[in-house]
This record gives sequence, structure tokens and C-alpha cells, in this order.
Amino acid sequence: MRTSSVGRRSDAARGVTLIEMLIVVALIGTLAAISYPSASSGLDGVRIASSSDDVATFLNSAVNRAERRQVPVEVTIAPKENRLTMISTEPGFQRTLQLPDGILLEAVLPPVGNTPEEAAEPRQVMLMPGGTVPGVGIQLANRHGAHRLIRLDPMTGFPRVESVVSK
Repeated sequence: MRTSSVGRRSDAARGVTLIEMLIVVALIGTLAAISYPSASSGLDGVRIASSSDDVATFLNSAVNRAERRQVPVEVTIAPKENRLTMISTEPGFQRTLQLPDGILLEAVLPPVGNTPEEAAEPRQVMLMPGGTVPGVGIQLANRHGAHRLIRLDPMTGFPRVESVVSK
């Protein structure tokens, strides 16, 4: 008994054609190209939020170390190296916070000097036990133009994270 081959593909015609495969690949590529900028921006937003929290924690730890151990602590803020360093008078004590790629240590406030070269030089902040915490601010930026400012509050001694609106 013969069966009709109407509506069936022969063994040689089964599978996916090159045109069908190219269409699927083009659709996937288009979707990836459309979603990449928003995914990248979202990751940069998470990265700057995390980095600003890390800087606030680092500064808070320096203030706490000076008060609890009753030793002077020097915090060096190096914009060119994207790094913060904490040094104490205790032998062998040094902590470093290296900011991740894509996050720029943009400025240390209040600014010192009139030129950008002077502003990019490392800045030392001394925290003395029982003393007033200096009112210093560290401004971070990412590739998408988001800015965060971490300020040490001279009244409370705690760091505060603020979003900075670009002009």
C-alpha cells in the first residue's frame, strides 16, 4: 500500500534552511543590540552605588579606628590612582581601597589649588582621636555621567552619600 507524500517532507528536505537560520540569528542580534545599552547602564549604576558605599564604609572605618584605638589615622585620597589608603601609627597597619574599572575618583572637596593638576594630586586627611572630623568630600563618577558625593560630616563624623545632579 502506498501512502501519499502530500504535506510531508522527504528525508532530504527535513531540517532548517540557511535562510531560516540567518533570520533567527539576525533577530537575536537585533534584540541583543537593543538591550545592551540599558543593561550596561544598569550595571554601571550598580557599580557606582556599590563603590560609593565602599568609600563610605572605608571612611567610617578610619574614623572608628581613630576613636576606638585612640591613635591618629591618615587617609590618603589619590585621584590619579583611583585609590584610598588608610595608615595608622600602629606597626604594620595599612588598608587600601582600589576603586573598580569604570568608576573614577573625580574630585576631592573642598578643592585645593586653582589648576586641574593640583586637584589631581594625592590629598591627606588626618583623623585625630577626640578631634573634629574634617569636612571632606569625595566625588565619584561613572562612564554614563552619574555622580555620587561621599561627605564626611564634621558634626557627626559619619559619611553621607549624595547623588549629584549634572548640569
